[in-house]
Amino acid sequence: MIQFLTKKDIIIPNRKPKSKKGDSGKTLVIGGSRDYTGAVALAGLAALRAGCDWVTIACPEKVAWAINSLSADIVTKKLHGEYLSMRHHKLLTSIIPHYDTVLIGNGIGLRQETQLLIKKIIKLPVLKVIDADAIKAVSMYELKNSIITPHIKELEIFLRNSGIAESGIYQTINEKSILKRSQRLHILLSDFLCNGNVILLKGSIDIILSENRRLYNKTGNPGMAKAGTGDVLAGLCAGFLAQGSGLLQSAVNSAYINGLVGDLLLRKKKGYSFIASDIIGDIKRVIKGLSKIS
Repeated sequence: MIQFLTKKDIIIPNRKPKSKKGDSGKTLVIGGSRDYTGAVALAGLAALRAGCDWVTIACPEKVAWAINSLSADIVTKKLHGEYLSMRHHKLLTSIIPHYDTVLIGNGIGLRQETQLLIKKIIKLPVLKVIDADAIKAVSMYELKNSIITPHIKELEIFLRNSGIAESGIYQTINEKSILKRSQRLHILLSDFLCNGNVILLKGSIDIILSENRRLYNKTGNPGMAKAGTGDVLAGLCAGFLAQGSGLLQSAVNSAYINGLVGDLLLRKKKGYSFIASDIIGDIKRVIKGLSKIS
């Protein structure tokens, strides 16, 4: 029998009465491209809503200006060009040590030069959240101290990149039982999980795996199967991680809260008309309620 996450599993980070800016974490989001400008904005705003003090988005300059027009709360690092590439590597590696967590992948694209940059960034000794196109560019043997947040298609690509046999990939992807799928994943990704990583597989029931735990989340609804909701989830992961919640707890908090806000909006909108930016707006209501339990 599956035991699902409940409110008791959620731990919202506390702030000290005399805390100053930066004490609750700083997040760097790396992503965006000419084709995708909204993904990094949603991720950055979600990280702030999770409670971290500071978010900087490093992205192509036109994307950055668009984000600045959208929100006064996000700092942007404007990088030349329409896509991120190895020419930005030196600058990014110089600023990453100033942040507690790096989120990479949202809207970043899969150009060859971009993939090379991703592979360089993920090797740096910093807590990381790997999402979207960045998941497609790496293998499980390249990651340490990371949360990856794939949907089922991204998971398939990640497993293939990792050299998993096609038969094992097919059986896992097509397994209908959530329990059996999680068991298969735990075996296939044992090296990955033993290397200080966590996977949050998005679905109608989310599967969260660490080296020693298998957890399941059922908050959320079909209305969340639309563009941007995954970026919000990744941003929440980064925001909690920057505050010191730890890899597993950050994934647990984010999956539960993201889905719970979706359920709140389903009732509020009386249907599936809500969008990812609506989730951003109502995160504060859900976290406020959960904080009373922590």
